[in-house]
Amino acid sequence: MKEKGKIFLVDDDGIIVSMLSRALKSEGYEVRGESSRFDAVVETVRSWFPDVMLLDVNLPMTSGVDILSEIRGLDLNTQVIMLTSEDNLETAVKCMKLGAADYLTKPFNIDEVKIVIGNIIEKGRLKHEVGYLRKFFEERFEKEFIGECGAVSELKSQMEKIALSRVQSVMITGESGVGKEMVARSLHRMMNEDSGRYSPYIAVNCSALPETLLESELFGHEKGAFTDAKVEKKGIFELANEGTILLDEIGEMKIDLQSKLLRVLEERAVRRIGGREEIPIEVTVIATTNRDLSEAIEKGGFRMDLFYRLNVFSLHIPPLRERGSDLSLLANYFLGQFAARYNNKRLRGFSPQAEELMRAYRWPGNVRELKNVIERIVVLEREAEVITPERLPKEIFSPSGATGVPAAEKKFILPEDGISLDDLERDLIVQALERAKRNKAVAAKLLRISYDSFRYQAKKLGLDG
Repeated sequence: MKEKGKIFLVDDDGIIVSMLSRALKSEGYEVRGESSRFDAVVETVRSWFPDVMLLDVNLPMTSGVDILSEIRGLDLNTQVIMLTSEDNLETAVKCMKLGAADYLTKPFNIDEVKIVIGNIIEKGRLKHEVGYLRKFFEERFEKEFIGECGAVSELKSQMEKIALSRVQSVMITGESGVGKEMVARSLHRMMNEDSGRYSPYIAVNCSALPETLLESELFGHEKGAFTDAKVEKKGIFELANEGTILLDEIGEMKIDLQSKLLRVLEERAVRRIGGREEIPIEVTVIATTNRDLSEAIEKGGFRMDLFYRLNVFSLHIPPLRERGSDLSLLANYFLGQFAARYNNKRLRGFSPQAEELMRAYRWPGNVRELKNVIERIVVLEREAEVITPERLPKEIFSPSGATGVPAAEKKFILPEDGISLDDLERDLIVQALERAKRNKAVAAKLLRISYDSFRYQAKKLGLDG
């Protein structure tokens, strides 16, 4: 019989727990019980994620109201039904205000319990599906990977082919901020959009968790496997079964854990920490990195066999500075998005000079940096209608921003035979005009002088034509 859901019973009356367990298991539910220990109850909810919890108001060691309050603070999807006696109806009402889904008065009819639980689980599933669909369409239409340049068009074509093939391993490379996770989410949606069912997508940042914790998160653990393992815990590979796992910044994973990950990918089965059972899994693993893994392999920091296992299909996202007209496309997209979010109806675009400066800038933080810049401008510039150069961050119109070399590292080397200051000035003005495509206002910004000063110097040197 297929499991209909997970039910957690918390009551110090062993007869009630036994009766409910038998009745609910016969209906196809997975059932666990706990007497009254506050920490044990909360930890089970945190790690087991029951669909419904039946919680007695009067517990000898703690208060059911306190447990309910703690669980609601965890922001989980577990629905709580309070069990109360007839003289505690006022408390039951208080529990409903705290977020309980329903309450049952003792003694209760077992058929009534089944109906209440069934209705709550069905309502929860509908809510989950609606939330998933809303998120699906928001991501699809509001967080689409935007771009029309040749490299991005080729990337999208590769993604379509990979999605149709339903591959098991994909490697996404690119600098920080180019949108690797967005591509991973898009790929997951493309793989599952015709399935007609919910398919889990779980992202793990390999650089954000210590090795011991990351291993437990990925593979899970059995109760008692280590000091703090008070209950069994499913790992992400189990939770993402028939879905997608994103291993973000895989290059930061420690070498010992890499070997365990390799075994899971080769055997398509996972063993929890402290466990003996091999649990079959069927997942697509997408790994991302901004590191040069071939260099890491040479230095012994990354396993070559794991690299080839993950790099069955490879997608490379180009940096923003190499995406040509995509810069204007993305800038205007973010402008419209943030103008709507912050109700800034005046801003309607960029001046030609501002666009020139933005195209000359190298954007070391890539799309993430561009998005942050546009959001900051929309928030701060409430009176402007057009984004002009003076409204851009200073680093965008500085020479170091245009060349990608920090200003502190730049030093002009005087030639052995010397150089005329007029010749040097002429050369700089010519370079500025070329970079600014003959736009004098932009060229003046690049040289950090006023427009009038630039016109004077250019005219003096015969470059005002």
